[in-house]
Amino acid sequence: MSKLDVHTAHLSRTGGRKRNEDSCGYWTSDAGCCWVVSDGAGGHGGGDVASRLVVKTVLERFAANPVVSSEVAVSLLETAHAELMKAKEHQPAGTDMHATCVLLLIDREQGQAVWGHAGDSRAYLFRNGQLAYQTRDHSLVQSMIDAGYGSTDLIRTHPQRSLLTSAIGNAGELVISVSGDPVPTDAGDVFMLCSDGWWEYVDEANMQRILAEASSADAWLESMAAIVERDAGTDNDNYTAVGVVVNSAESATTVILGPRSEQAEPPEESTS
Repeated sequence: MSKLDVHTAHLSRTGGRKRNEDSCGYWTSDAGCCWVVSDGAGGHGGGDVASRLVVKTVLERFAANPVVSSEVAVSLLETAHAELMKAKEHQPAGTDMHATCVLLLIDREQGQAVWGHAGDSRAYLFRNGQLAYQTRDHSLVQSMIDAGYGSTDLIRTHPQRSLLTSAIGNAGELVISVSGDPVPTDAGDVFMLCSDGWWEYVDEANMQRILAEASSADAWLESMAAIVERDAGTDNDNYTAVGVVVNSAESATTVILGPRSEQAEPPEESTS
């Protein structure tokens, strides 16, 4: 099997807020690679501090041991939680720093991917040009939907849609969901990590439609961002997305967004 090539595009904007409390970043090598998006919150401007600390911790810890597994994904999120809890001890009274986090790990040599999250920042996988998988939010509204108290339409319209049931830095129980065993991936797979300020205004049908029309990963993100800017209003949240396009090593100079010939079933997400 030839080593996979990966192309990254990223976009993070303040929207209608005074500061951008979203953070994102990535670290790549010839073997293991890591991408992460975090959406921070907290009084006294603590949200941007929280999200930056989460991203920094995840990337530094992965770079020190770039192994792709569900256990590593859980460990990265748990370590970020521990670091943020320590940082909160030195913040002004009234600061309740916490953050969502979603991460993607890819082993370029083995052609495998793992993802994990806490909160309502999401990971998406598009395979053969179609949406194959998306993470399930840790939120009050998602819990209501799962319990049969409403349709999936509530996820973008309910007045309490921003209330989380798990977040990095919260004093309560930390719930982490991961993709399980490493997922085989190959040329043509496209991943996206994004904050809720992004997916709230760009639904999955538009994500897929724009992907089919896009000439590059950067163009895909810019076209989706235009929907946010058009529909979100003047007081919209920060919005952030990272796109990762997987190519074969032979096509390393070309960003391929079209379908690929082989398909594999996406995994069932596990929660710890």
